[in-house]
Amino acid sequence: MRIFHIQGGTVLESADLAALASVGLPAQGYVWVACARREFEVQQSQIQSALQALCSLQLVDLHISDLLNNQLPSHYDYTSQYDVLVFRRLAAGNRPTDFENPGVPLTTAPTRGGPPILRRIDTSPVGFAVFDRVLLTVHPTDCAVRDAYATKLLQAAHADSRTAGVRLPSGPADMMLRIVNQMVDGFLELRRELTHQLDHWQSELLNPRTRFNNWGALLDARLSLHHLDEICEDQRAALQDWIEAIKTWPDADTPTEQRERDLLHVRSRDVLEHIERVVHHVRRMEQSAETAVQMHFSVQGSRTNDIMRTLTVLTAIFLPLNLITGFFGMNFDALPLIHQQTGLLWAIGTMVTIALVLVTVFWRKRYLARTPR
Repeated sequence: MRIFHIQGGTVLESADLAALASVGLPAQGYVWVACARREFEVQQSQIQSALQALCSLQLVDLHISDLLNNQLPSHYDYTSQYDVLVFRRLAAGNRPTDFENPGVPLTTAPTRGGPPILRRIDTSPVGFAVFDRVLLTVHPTDCAVRDAYATKLLQAAHADSRTAGVRLPSGPADMMLRIVNQMVDGFLELRRELTHQLDHWQSELLNPRTRFNNWGALLDARLSLHHLDEICEDQRAALQDWIEAIKTWPDADTPTEQRERDLLHVRSRDVLEHIERVVHHVRRMEQSAETAVQMHFSVQGSRTNDIMRTLTVLTAIFLPLNLITGFFGMNFDALPLIHQQTGLLWAIGTMVTIALVLVTVFWRKRYLARTPR
């Protein structure tokens, strides 16, 4: 568990939840409590007690179940005191936790089928409980998104804002959107690897000198891309519900609060636009995989037609030659040229002439021409 206290331009990190609950919230700033899902399950009562001490309220039982559910799709829910957002990530790496040691990942992870790149995609959900001055996040064990954003947060606090290029979040809602945005942008590296893999498969599918045999991996890739499309749709729906909920908040009391509210709207729409870009790219990759398969079978059909055309032309060339040899092979004594010394030469010359004429005719009609590829 990692606990961050953000106040002004400073960020202080600790891991003592009991000390935070005993001291309470300071006069200014807010607190980010980030824990693993198994930690949240084991220390559920301590976290509820800390929320009671900090915010004078606790999480609803149904929301606790949502945060503990590792298969829950992305969705948004709210109460009059806090908001809950569950957002499934698209990231690499998934190591389950050790049940005897909460928060400690196992050294070995169960293997999954499919292409190597898609096997590394982890779509575990990340839960956010947004209070007025407390942000509670529930992550998968050894979550790279949490650690990466915590590092960025500490760097922004220890450096000049202009130098770091990062402004500290103004509140729990702003921090939640920044973490979600980092989760969405983390798909970029994964997108490049998937694109390279699909491009490689397309080259193999359309290469006439190779025999493609990775049909199982390609089918798994198509199913995985379809699954990613569904996840992205859930992400977009959850964030749209969040944006609609922001519009129902009461008006700000001061111009500063109103400006922060406007920035929250802008950041929410920006994250939604990033999600829509990811949805568009996933669908394009899914369509690209389907198109590659269709083109492969079209090319295979064209090659088969070329082979059958060539065989048909060769059969048409040798058919009159077989007729001539069959004619002179009959058991009759009065056949023409059979008793002449030049009969064999006449027969061979006639057969060669007929063959050359047929080859010339078929070549002019482009029956023997190679199909351009």
